[in-house]
Amino acid sequence: MVRVGNSNNERYLESQAARESNARSYPRRLPIAILEAEGIHVKDMDGKVYYDCLAGAGTLALGHNHPVVVDAIRQMLEHKRPLHTLDLTTPLKEQFVDEVFASLPEAFAKDARIQFCGPTGGDAIEAAIKLVKTATGNRSILAFQGGYHGSTHATMSLSGTLGQKEKINGLIPDVHHLPYPYAYRCPFGVGGEETHRISSKYIENLLRDPESGIVSPCGMILEVVQGEGGSIPAPIEWLKEIRRITKERNIPLIIDEVQTGIGRTGKMFAFEHAGIIPDVLVLSKAIGGSLPLSVVIYHKKYDVWKPGAHIGTFRGNQLAMAAGLATLTYIREHNLPEKVAQLGERLSDHLLELKRNVAFIGDVRGRGLMIGVEVVNADEQQDSLGHYPAHPKLASRIQQECLKRGLILEVGGRHSAVMRFLPPLIVTEEQVDEIARIFSEAVHVACEAYHTAKIV
Repeated sequence: MVRVGNSNNERYLESQAARESNARSYPRRLPIAILEAEGIHVKDMDGKVYYDCLAGAGTLALGHNHPVVVDAIRQMLEHKRPLHTLDLTTPLKEQFVDEVFASLPEAFAKDARIQFCGPTGGDAIEAAIKLVKTATGNRSILAFQGGYHGSTHATMSLSGTLGQKEKINGLIPDVHHLPYPYAYRCPFGVGGEETHRISSKYIENLLRDPESGIVSPCGMILEVVQGEGGSIPAPIEWLKEIRRITKERNIPLIIDEVQTGIGRTGKMFAFEHAGIIPDVLVLSKAIGGSLPLSVVIYHKKYDVWKPGAHIGTFRGNQLAMAAGLATLTYIREHNLPEKVAQLGERLSDHLLELKRNVAFIGDVRGRGLMIGVEVVNADEQQDSLGHYPAHPKLASRIQQECLKRGLILEVGGRHSAVMRFLPPLIVTEEQVDEIARIFSEAVHVACEAYHTAKIV
């Protein structure tokens, strides 16, 4: 066993590689071992400090060890509050539910029910699917190309990601993947505004067609901004059309806000940008204030499943509820969503300026502080839309150059060629400017290395 304070990154990484599963992922791209963390910064075992724009894949809404979160946890421990209660209630749990419902649009909250799930978003997605299947008696599920909903058998079935499920047999049947309005890589080959118009018309026609091959759906699931798919925001008009289409056909609309929820996109919930109300809302990551928690919130008319229909030992994580309550309260009292919208625009402006000067930056997109930069190969042939192919090797090199300069970014999207920005919501204007400066420098260095044939 390695000893804290008597080692460095390499020793910890060697120990990790020797003992942990081959399925580990982040350490392969971000080879550091973390000693300390505060706010937007983390310090590795060599004493180097980084801007953390991964933030627990969006879990750390208030950054690392925010005082209100630390104090909430400390109060729980000092007053000997229960740490685990299954689904038995407590005063804290009641306060948490009050705050969650207060954060929702009133039209949704007034008829809402909440189900506490296991600690991951994937478990909550599973619960949501069981809920709508039970309520409707139907079995087909409509999902979207590029979507990501988790790593269980059911959630892999719903996801567009092929890598995880190529070698896995027995995924759930009757899942149908529809074209998501990804204008830059338009599934219809047209691009621009026509992408979302064709997508919604295609979906409506599919549901009208008595020989579509799809039996009556139990529900439709979507992300308002696809995260792992490449930080792709759905156009507002498309979301409104999808809500109309599903409502007219009594198809429950499940919105997966595991990553977009709790202020990330410049609204408390991403669906609010379109002024729509889902039938079912799935939350995790930031809802637990940095600790494991997930919930499903849904209209009471779907609450027809039986006691024990969805259970999980750790659905009573009281520490997570305390941290989540503190986080939600802080976000509301400090009006963070509005600030996030402003900071997201500031960061996007920096990135768009970089795009104007670097041919290898193909697209900049997102909402709030959930932004993607698609890296392309400007030396290759353009497609019919005038866009270059994805360049995963260059994206990987940019990530490495960012890490060298003290910036933690994840790559994602198709072909792993999208640089993803997910900083904590408490990032400042000055920090946004510095993050953009580091990224710009890393991009220029990586592009120069590419041109001098140093990328292999």
